[in-house]
Amino acid sequence: MPSFNFSHAVLNWFDQHGRKNLPWQQDTTPYRVWVSEIMLQQTQVSTVIPYFDRFMLTFPNVATLALANEDEVLHLWTGLGYYARARNLHKTSQLIHQQYSDQFPASQAELESLPGIGRSTAGAILSLSLQQRAPILDGNVKRVLSRFKTIEGWSGHSKTLKALWQLAEEFTPTQRVADYTQAMMDLGATLCTRSQPQCHHCPLQAHCNAYHTDSVKNYPQGKARKKLPTRDAFFLILNNAAGEVLLEKRPAQGIWGGLWSLPQHEEKDQLVALLEQKLQGQIQTTDSLPAIRHTFSHFHLNIHPIKASVSNLPAQIMADDQQAWYHPQQLTGIGLAAPIKILLGNLERPPQETS
Repeated sequence: MPSFNFSHAVLNWFDQHGRKNLPWQQDTTPYRVWVSEIMLQQTQVSTVIPYFDRFMLTFPNVATLALANEDEVLHLWTGLGYYARARNLHKTSQLIHQQYSDQFPASQAELESLPGIGRSTAGAILSLSLQQRAPILDGNVKRVLSRFKTIEGWSGHSKTLKALWQLAEEFTPTQRVADYTQAMMDLGATLCTRSQPQCHHCPLQAHCNAYHTDSVKNYPQGKARKKLPTRDAFFLILNNAAGEVLLEKRPAQGIWGGLWSLPQHEEKDQLVALLEQKLQGQIQTTDSLPAIRHTFSHFHLNIHPIKASVSNLPAQIMADDQQAWYHPQQLTGIGLAAPIKILLGNLERPPQETS
């Protein structure tokens, strides 16, 4: 009986069933692959496609991205979450523009030295766009390999991760590396899914340890879950006489880093007092809106929106460029935290008429 060839089985399946019409598979370049890979981190393909298309229309190459300002980049990223990805994308584009004359480095080590590019992303760039043999290990590939060899432990543990990288290296072929890389991602995304995997269609089924031990749903093993804590914060929707709303640019590091948001504080009265001191005007709260819950990876945030107006403003209210008045029609050009964008958008809609 001939020995099982993992990569041949995966490639044969890909030829018949793999995805070949994704936007980043057309006119394949290191730039397009890189942007798609960053967007696809912890985000589904169906969600990424419209973001990718809009991003490419605005920034068709690494030079246009490098020369853009951060607000433009964050604006196009609004809603994708994990905004450090967008900031690193921008930083890396500037390095490639300045240090590599807009040409992506063609070595694993050089790629990994750039912000936001890890071993798997570098491998995807090299294999998908430059046809170099380089293994990848994104979430889909981890799931396939974990089940195929019933790898114990959470992939965040060094021992487990090392075992998975060894398998990825062992199974990656020397020929058709781009097709194989795409095939592994497709296999995990379409058949070897987290829930309800379609094992009866899988080309690896006959040799899959998890399938034969009826333990597919036990792999990959996750991190022990902890109950997420809950935090509360008041967000002030502050309007001036011109109908503009006050926004603050958040620090580069931390939650919603680099995005514009509403002034916030854990205490409503202190939030008002701090802003009155900074603006040198009188703030009158007018209405409390229903709370909104937004969940981050490590906590729930209950957003309590408060509508308010300010009067007696001095001519100059800006101490720095981290705070500004924006008219609602200007919000299309800046990076807004997603729940804040929704909140402000809802305020702009006229009330529904009742019959």
